[in-house]
Amino acid sequence: MWQKLKETKKPILLYGMGDGAEKILTELDKREIPVQGVFASLGFVRGQRFAGYEVTDYRTARERYGEMVVLLCFGTHRREVMAQIAALAAEQKLYAPDVPVAGKQLFTMEYAARHRKELEQVYGILADEQSRRVLRQVVEYKLTGKIAPLLDCQTEPEEAWRNILCLTGEERYLDLGAYTGDTIAEFIGQAGTWRSITALEPDPESFARLEQNTAGLHDCVLYRLGAYSRYARLPLAGAAGRGSRLAPQGTLVEWDSVDNILCGQPVSYVKIDVEGQESAALAGMQKTLRRCRPKLLVSAYHRAEDLFRLPLQVMALCPDYRVYLRYPCLPAWDVNYYFV
Repeated sequence: MWQKLKETKKPILLYGMGDGAEKILTELDKREIPVQGVFASLGFVRGQRFAGYEVTDYRTARERYGEMVVLLCFGTHRREVMAQIAALAAEQKLYAPDVPVAGKQLFTMEYAARHRKELEQVYGILADEQSRRVLRQVVEYKLTGKIAPLLDCQTEPEEAWRNILCLTGEERYLDLGAYTGDTIAEFIGQAGTWRSITALEPDPESFARLEQNTAGLHDCVLYRLGAYSRYARLPLAGAAGRGSRLAPQGTLVEWDSVDNILCGQPVSYVKIDVEGQESAALAGMQKTLRRCRPKLLVSAYHRAEDLFRLPLQVMALCPDYRVYLRYPCLPAWDVNYYFV
């Protein structure tokens, strides 16, 4: 994809702003690929400027440039927005560059070739054809930047709740990366009742909202901690946002391992979405995994290597898990492994 962008004679425009657009601009700058402009959905224009560009709407961009190459720079779960993006892709050449949320490694052809063995190992342990299809299609998307493979393998989150996780009213739930409590609310909506809820969130402002949003829940314990392989005081960047993550320029906060926090307490279901520290969080819960063998939902889209490293890491500890892979949105964010 990057080579095609370098060779195109059409003007290149970014669709969307924010962190994703900044990362894509950085990669374009490295390759000396020029960008002609930025456009956004009508509700997000409002006379804004982004990275020195005037932000217009698509109609204005089309009148100004005619045929163009569009780079999708944001993610969405909303079906109507995905339909609009698909319609745009039918009218213009559209890519959704796969840039990592954490780390700097791109999932290129060379990278895929180096890790072909690990990808084939993961493919061989997946429990159903839909999971294998998702892996094939997500890899194709990462290599080409085209959204068609993603649109061809999506499933609604409800399918995973219903057919894979199959929660009961007796779950002991551990939420790593609880943010403001949205995933706790989702869990309660699916499980109905529970034995216990334990939640970790390192960002101070998000944690304050998490306390407010879970006030009154029975057997709910909150820790203002990040999930990690051990106890440490490490910098957290991106304060008060969903994407708060470990980064050198951040503010020092406390991190600890699940094994240290639970101290032998039981757990039956764990959600791990910790902005690129999933591998470290898994390393810090080896005793818990072996002792309790909980159901797991593990985010696998923050780093290029997560697609193969995380399932192999879990299976090295508990080789009897059944492993599923699902994906619900555009672009390939919220790619999740399920272990049951």
